[in-house]
Amino acid sequence: MKNITFYLLTLCCLLFPSACFGSGETDSTTTPVNNPSALIRVADPTVVVWQGKYYLTGTSGDSSKGFTLLESTDMTHWTTAGQALTKGDQTFGTKGFWAPQIVKWGDNKWVMAYTANEQVAIAWADKLSGPYRQTTVGAWDDTEKNIDPFIFRDDDGQCYLYHVRFNNGNYIWVARVDKTTLAIDRSSLRQCLQCTEKWENTGAYPSSPIMEGPTVIKHGSKYYLFYSANHFMSPDYSVGYAVADSPLGPWTKAKDSPIISRNIVGENGSGHGDFFLDDSGNPWYVYHVHASSSKATPRQTRFVRLKFESSDLGYDKVTADPSTVVKPVIVSQ
Repeated sequence: MKNITFYLLTLCCLLFPSACFGSGETDSTTTPVNNPSALIRVADPTVVVWQGKYYLTGTSGDSSKGFTLLESTDMTHWTTAGQALTKGDQTFGTKGFWAPQIVKWGDNKWVMAYTANEQVAIAWADKLSGPYRQTTVGAWDDTEKNIDPFIFRDDDGQCYLYHVRFNNGNYIWVARVDKTTLAIDRSSLRQCLQCTEKWENTGAYPSSPIMEGPTVIKHGSKYYLFYSANHFMSPDYSVGYAVADSPLGPWTKAKDSPIISRNIVGENGSGHGDFFLDDSGNPWYVYHVHASSSKATPRQTRFVRLKFESSDLGYDKVTADPSTVVKPVIVSQ
């Protein structure tokens, strides 16, 4: 869950690299890091794989400026690739720039879905690195608060926008959207999940129910919805998944959730990220973790390899391999 106070207090950000990549302890013992002060501190991360490179962006420590883009060839060593979206540059929002997603859209267009002012917004660019701008500056659906957007395009070309709405807690919703403009089809709007499982609200950090950070993929004939639960300040912030026969659901929660948690990857607050395939077609999940076992911020970025295995559950079971955890570092600004 995003919290404006948290972001104002966070000491590190990509936009001010000397602060963003300052020293900090980490509890993970996987993938040794020679210079812990260079660890990337990006929350709600997302990755795009394009032309042999990995591109990373997300919520920075100073979330009032927009989104900075990083690039890498190996997922471990990263350089700054510039400012992808800037506040006030034909863009909606004045604060709380959170949880972006970048998607290739046709031959010569890219789209960024993001949160600002606790509203989803959509911006466009002619190249992956941006700048992302809006023709008409505004929110995607200004009828109520909504955050954490994720665009999914099905095999038939129909597009869906998953996002989070507030109702005594945070819940994931979906709506069909126009495949050209991404305008909402309000008749299709529906809630995806309820908070029903013990792992989804452990009470380690008391809060209203929270389900957020959706990512949706199609694997075989099934749709997989990855999501995070618990408050982001909780050490039990974790990732689980649900499966459906349609992008609109109904969704069946996986019995083996969570698949990423402190008990699995060894770091507190492990959640809210994105699914992607590396250049070899291997599935990965990028996510953030707490700064250490004793403090949540500034949150750090991690990668972990996923595996799909056949099961008798009617869908392939997803697991994360903790031995593959990558702790990315910034090597050039």
